[in-house]
Amino acid sequence: MTTFSDFGLSNELEKALSNMGFEEPTPIQAQAIPIGLKGKDMIGQAQTGTGKTTAFGVPLLEQVSKEEGVQGLVLAPTRELAVQVAEELNRIGQVKGIKTLPIYGGQDINRQIRGLKNRPQIIAATPGRLIDHIERKTIRLANLKMVVLDEADEMLNMGFIEDIERILGEIKGERQTMLFSATMPKRIQSLAEKFMQEPELVKIKAKEMTVTNIEQHYMEVHEKQKFDVLCSLLDIQSPELAIVFGRTKRRVDEVVEGLIKRGYSAEGIHGDIPQSKRDQVIRRFKEQTIDIMVATDVAARGLDISGVSHVYNFDIPQDPESYVHRIGRTGRAGKKGLAVTFVSPREIDHLKIIENVTKSKMAKMPVPSFKDVLIGNQQATINRLMTVIENNDHADYKRIAESLLDDTDSVSLLAAALKLLTKDPDVTPVKLTAVEPIRVRKPRGDRGGDRKRYNDRGRDRGRTAGSGGGRDRRDRSRNRTRSK
Repeated sequence: MTTFSDFGLSNELEKALSNMGFEEPTPIQAQAIPIGLKGKDMIGQAQTGTGKTTAFGVPLLEQVSKEEGVQGLVLAPTRELAVQVAEELNRIGQVKGIKTLPIYGGQDINRQIRGLKNRPQIIAATPGRLIDHIERKTIRLANLKMVVLDEADEMLNMGFIEDIERILGEIKGERQTMLFSATMPKRIQSLAEKFMQEPELVKIKAKEMTVTNIEQHYMEVHEKQKFDVLCSLLDIQSPELAIVFGRTKRRVDEVVEGLIKRGYSAEGIHGDIPQSKRDQVIRRFKEQTIDIMVATDVAARGLDISGVSHVYNFDIPQDPESYVHRIGRTGRAGKKGLAVTFVSPREIDHLKIIENVTKSKMAKMPVPSFKDVLIGNQQATINRLMTVIENNDHADYKRIAESLLDDTDSVSLLAAALKLLTKDPDVTPVKLTAVEPIRVRKPRGDRGGDRKRYNDRGRDRGRTAGSGGGRDRRDRSRNRTRSK
């Protein structure tokens, strides 16, 4: 098994990846990182959600230093992707002290100029806004060591190829170029031939990544509903052992606190909890002293616990690999497992990406009603009663039962016992800090004419004055001239 330690990375990057919980590289990372570290040009053909950012981010961050200005450039088709790339590179580069700044249309250009004064080493940019900065001379590309074209086919579809060619033409001197694209149309091949030097091709085919004995469902719920729905499912499904995954440390702490308030036996693990405490929680979970463990992805890496019957993705994971890792905690040793993922309406497109990459379909599950919860609690009570009978743990109560039956019929007596033992759905108020949903950008359709153009420089309507930059004003001026 290849690990990140096998790449011979600097101590800073290895520490950063370890802090993020990265252990085993994805297929695209395993092939692309060694090529990138050798300084070679590369074309990577891989789907969205396969770990491409780390695949080019690691070689890029190894090359740049803190003192030499902008040394790395990542071109992305949309502002969302530019921000996402910048966030990921900042996480990986934080130990080394390398800063990445997102540059995109729709944000006040003066704010970006102020950010550039902090001397970031890497820029993650949409093509149009980058050209604005090049023309203003607020970004200089003289010291570039690496250029990355992310989702090149998407930039082609949006009409950005001319902009990309212009940007690459502005860069003088030697540089390393890495291009990533899900498909490889002729125009992208021509771009590679023109601007790349003997690139190596890495092609990753999406394959089945999930195991067959896990039943997978998703539930469309709003953020404010999530906790109540989780409690409803715990009551209805009565898991033997359940792991609940949250996206942040704060989320884990709040979910644990809420579960305890409502009477569940739960504890949490995340990166800020000392290792000794984490080991204690895992041991108690294995021994079934607690039956619900709430965890972040990082804290749960490497967990090998048999008997986990249910996994609940309280927050949808960031990528398909994390999803596979999470649900793989259940369905072990030939046993059946159940995984339920909570999805907000704005995260449905991200869910589809996970389904496409993992080649698995999740069945939609309806939000349980109050009646469903009550029936689930009643069944749980019946199961507990039958367990007592099977274990013959009721001998001391037989005399009392016989005396009660002298005055009350057996059906009424049993019904009263069931009512007392059945847990009513708990509605103790629990407030959680909202977590930003994961949104997938949807490309706009044709904007008229033969050429598809996705204009990242004017995407926000109702922008404040000064947010656009020179090219926005010239574009509007040309439109007015044509309309006359």
